[in-house]
Amino acid sequence: MQRYGPGSRGHLASLKFLAWGEVAVETNRDVEATWEYHEGTKHSFQSLRSSRHLLDYENQPLPFKIYSGLEPIPLPRELEPSGVPALEALAASPAEAEGKRPLDLKLLARLLHYSAGVTKRIRYPKGEMLFRAASCTGALYHIDLYLVCEDLPDLEAGVYHFGAHDFALRQLRRGDFRGELVRATAGESAVASAPATLICSSTFWRNSWKYQARAYRHCFWDSGTILANLLAVGNANQIPLKLVTSFVDEPVNRLLDLDASREVALQLVPVGRDPADEIGPPLAVDVLDLEVAPYSRREESYPAMVAMHSASSLLDPGEISDLWGKPPTLVNSAPTGPMFPLVLTPETALPEDTLEETILRRGSSRRFRRAAITFEQLSNMLDRATRGIAADFLDGSAGTLNQLYLIVNDVEDLPQGSYVFHRDRDELEQLAQGDFRVQAGHLDLGQPLAADASVNVYILTDLKSVLDRYGNRGYRMAQVEASIMGGRIYLGAYAQRLGATGLTFFDDEVTEFFSPHAEGKSVMFLVAVGRRARRR
Repeated sequence: MQRYGPGSRGHLASLKFLAWGEVAVETNRDVEATWEYHEGTKHSFQSLRSSRHLLDYENQPLPFKIYSGLEPIPLPRELEPSGVPALEALAASPAEAEGKRPLDLKLLARLLHYSAGVTKRIRYPKGEMLFRAASCTGALYHIDLYLVCEDLPDLEAGVYHFGAHDFALRQLRRGDFRGELVRATAGESAVASAPATLICSSTFWRNSWKYQARAYRHCFWDSGTILANLLAVGNANQIPLKLVTSFVDEPVNRLLDLDASREVALQLVPVGRDPADEIGPPLAVDVLDLEVAPYSRREESYPAMVAMHSASSLLDPGEISDLWGKPPTLVNSAPTGPMFPLVLTPETALPEDTLEETILRRGSSRRFRRAAITFEQLSNMLDRATRGIAADFLDGSAGTLNQLYLIVNDVEDLPQGSYVFHRDRDELEQLAQGDFRVQAGHLDLGQPLAADASVNVYILTDLKSVLDRYGNRGYRMAQVEASIMGGRIYLGAYAQRLGATGLTFFDDEVTEFFSPHAEGKSVMFLVAVGRRARRR
């Protein structure tokens, strides 16, 4: 099985590590680790040509985490719709969801189902494929959701795992363990005032089976699309939610009974807000060693993934407050190309499809027909994607770690060419004019989807500035913010009866294509949008 050069055991042995339990941990501020991982997992023509990695379908991992010995607590299946149009839910600013709606199983069921639940079942001669509410690389569904809550009206305090396969919770621990999360996040205010917190985790092998060491990027791509849904559902139901990325990793993993060499906590999302609630001191967290059904006959470990996660892990609550807010300034040269202001659909004329209908209809398009979308439709998607995220590393600021670049193949009233989106102006600047379908098809590893799409949206970050500001942890932040933006583009497309799909890419060639404007930037996410075509 192929090993990326910088991700090999010999190369990792040359890095400087500190001891942390059984896992090697590099300090967060030694950002060489991120550069080694990022450069070592880039796609290039040479890396694809030299790869000998073959998919062993007889050893394909289960797409679910199943606790064999825990009793299920069924979630309500009659989900009351919010009635809020999808584009309206996506347009809500993070500060608008300030309602004090009581949290109960019905609300939790909505949040869980429309972010990570099973929404489609397709039967095949040899079985059944279950598709989820949010897109996932390779449909491998390696992201799990956990719940840590106080006593709720119909659920006792505890730590729970959400089983998407049977739409049920399973209790791992009994008692109010929110104090452990408050301590792990250095008293983050949203965590300290929330009756419950959802936690995203990833099991490495369930994605690296196909994507090898690059799967660490997918931890954030795939949790990000789930979070895009989750934040929108929170807006639609007036439930305050916040993305928390800075926490001491080891106690959170221990609370969830995770083996950090195989599965790790990625993000916390406090749910609801009750400033008057007093969270008690942390409870003792014993080792559980719960039985989990095997994912496959054997697992392959990719040391580069473990090393990257260790290098971006935090060891001391004292590190955390320094990572809140103050994102680096997005440096943009003065526009020199033609400018095209966004043209948004008036609120009274927005599509009426509700958020829930949109999520249930959403898929990942496998074919596009070469047909135009309107500039209005594109404008709506770009506007919603960049509305801002309630996140600890942004701390309510108007800042962002990412910028959107586009290849426009067929959009009415917008000339073909390459563009950059100026969020502060709500305008697109044309970088170059021309038909770039061939180039778009090449940049996504030669797949026809990008060539056939009406538009391709590339989300790039100035990785050096991000790492200077946040250390290695910034890699997680930039990846997940870009993926939430991509997830919002997904929802914005399907809300307007279009299709969308996430794609991978030749990293350096994308940067080169959009340079000199994108010089020095790194690609975090790519989503193609267009008119869906029936599969042959």
